[in-house]
Amino acid sequence: MGRKLYFNGDILTMEKELYAEAVLEEDGRILAVGKLEDWMKEDAKLIDLQGRTMMPAFIDPHSHFTGYATAMLQVSLDDASSFEEIREKIQDFIIQNKIKPGEWIQARGYDHNRLSEKKHPDRVLLDEAAPDNPLVISHQSGHMGVFNSRGLAGIGVDEDTECPPGGVIGTSGGRLTGYMEETAFVKYQQMLPMPSMDSLMNAYLKAQDKYASYGITTVQEGMMMEQMGGLYAYLLEKDILKLDVVAYADIRKPEKLVEEFASCFGKYNRHFKMGGYKIMLDGSPQGHTAWMKKPYLNGKNGEKGYPVYTDKELEDKIRMAYRQRRQIIVHCNGDAASEQFIRVYKKVAESEGRYDARPVIIHAQLMDEGQMEQAGRLSMIPSFFIAHIWYWGDIHIESFGKERADRISMAGTALKDGLIFTFHQDAPVINADMLETVWCAVNRITKNGVILGSEERIGVLDALKAVTVNAAYQYFEEDVKGSIRTGKYADFVILDKNPVKAEPMEIRDIAVLETIKEGKSIWKKA
Repeated sequence: MGRKLYFNGDILTMEKELYAEAVLEEDGRILAVGKLEDWMKEDAKLIDLQGRTMMPAFIDPHSHFTGYATAMLQVSLDDASSFEEIREKIQDFIIQNKIKPGEWIQARGYDHNRLSEKKHPDRVLLDEAAPDNPLVISHQSGHMGVFNSRGLAGIGVDEDTECPPGGVIGTSGGRLTGYMEETAFVKYQQMLPMPSMDSLMNAYLKAQDKYASYGITTVQEGMMMEQMGGLYAYLLEKDILKLDVVAYADIRKPEKLVEEFASCFGKYNRHFKMGGYKIMLDGSPQGHTAWMKKPYLNGKNGEKGYPVYTDKELEDKIRMAYRQRRQIIVHCNGDAASEQFIRVYKKVAESEGRYDARPVIIHAQLMDEGQMEQAGRLSMIPSFFIAHIWYWGDIHIESFGKERADRISMAGTALKDGLIFTFHQDAPVINADMLETVWCAVNRITKNGVILGSEERIGVLDALKAVTVNAAYQYFEEDVKGSIRTGKYADFVILDKNPVKAEPMEIRDIAVLETIKEGKSIWKKA
């Protein structure tokens, strides 16, 4: 492949020596970092950065790769502001894609908080939108959704169906509304027929390009279900992956995946690695299913959300992972969920006598200061969904009040307490836009212009660490990724401006120009 010498730009290393004049790369690895004059005589292809900024490629600490791919095949309801717009978007999709009667339709991205009706749609509306097709629409959080009548019949759900623990099947006056949440929605969503293999593989290619367009070279399959095994076997067989994918098996039923991908645990095979297990402990704050200590201010009947597991059930799962030496990533949005995880994990870690498992608290939205301190002592890694401040911050003020909303995603406290933390976007919940996420962490501003927790703002460099060096550490890959250092992979992103030198409010406007994975350009801005 030959050597390449990058020079004449701001080369941001994310190491102690923050800047370098030049970087020499060979066969996908960084051969040398330092002064340009030392290697100008090398036999290398010269890559003139022309004053632009090069830094380590971004690492996605949590998303759903397959969900991001399949979202390319679904109706987008992201900007729907009313029931009428939802109906119109679904009907337009049917016409434009020539959907035949009886074919399943999936739509995603509605948010009842942003609809003029301020409530979830029901199956009556969805029956009007798609009278001849089974249909399901997913909430933007991914934790709830609504089926129409044909959809409910297609998955075999009626008024006598027993709801799984930790979920809700909505009814009104003894009749199904079509609404489901948490474990119920996950269970029945999994029963939907898969698109054709050709459609799926094309969607995976598009999803990889989308991640790469944001400067990302390592992504996550944040909850790998048993039925995804065949898809990944095909992805590997056809050598389709160009980004590194780290997958976490659903801990409720991991046995088949553990057996099928045994050779991928802890090491990559054709860009795929099994990272460990995923556990869900609660739901979504904007959906009022996150498990809270205190009631939601705008909730019904003092609702606080609810747990998924008892302490004993959770302990059994954590202990299993611990003894297998598998990393766990644990979904905790509410402070009650975080407290349960910290409490149970501490019991297991103390009894097993080891604290090197690097457990990840996914979202960590409403952890309090005491929980942050305990997490630090247990070497836990909070991965904050910090862009919630921009996307749902105003809704959180309504749900929790300003004082509690100020403490959402306390990156400043985590930094002060010496925790290693990361940032993510939970794609496809929102796009995997790392620079927007850095912007959110630095500015902490809502869509209505409210500053949430000014004392929790952090500097640009610390925000960039959360999606580079810290993210590499989260994956046990700090020796090969996350910074520009001799011996590491040549995973780079080239930006039109230096985020460290930019005005804080302009960070999200910085353009990704090129993304490089192991020395190969995998995406370029047109």
